[in-house]
Amino acid sequence: MAAVDLALQAGSAPIQAKSIARRQGIPARFLEQVLHAMKKAGLVSSQRGAQGGYVLSKKPSEVSVAEILEALEGPGLRMSDMNGGAYRATPSGTLLAKVWDRVHEAERHVLEGITVEELAGEQRHIEQQRNPMYHI
Repeated sequence: MAAVDLALQAGSAPIQAKSIARRQGIPARFLEQVLHAMKKAGLVSSQRGAQGGYVLSKKPSEVSVAEILEALEGPGLRMSDMNGGAYRATPSGTLLAKVWDRVHEAERHVLEGITVEELAGEQRHIEQQRNPMYHI
């Protein structure tokens, strides 16, 4: 949600973490950790000072949910990687490991196809539905 917030505010000055935390209902300390991980992954950049804050390092259309999750949680753990390969020690384990590999690939494919820009557009739509404009 921090990335979506930054996308919604794109074009303006850098956004302070406390502003994102307030709008998104995210605890400030947790958000700082999230933004730090995203910065380390090159997804956001920061500026210090009174007018400082965070901005997306790429266009929202170039940032996928998969990239954000990988920045926050590291490469995805597969069921087939459990127990140092011991999972594949039995024929049924090998079979199930292949199933979980396919599930992981499908999940990754879906997450790679969802961009921050897409989520920001959906968020705008939700906000418009919640706050309809009345014309007199």
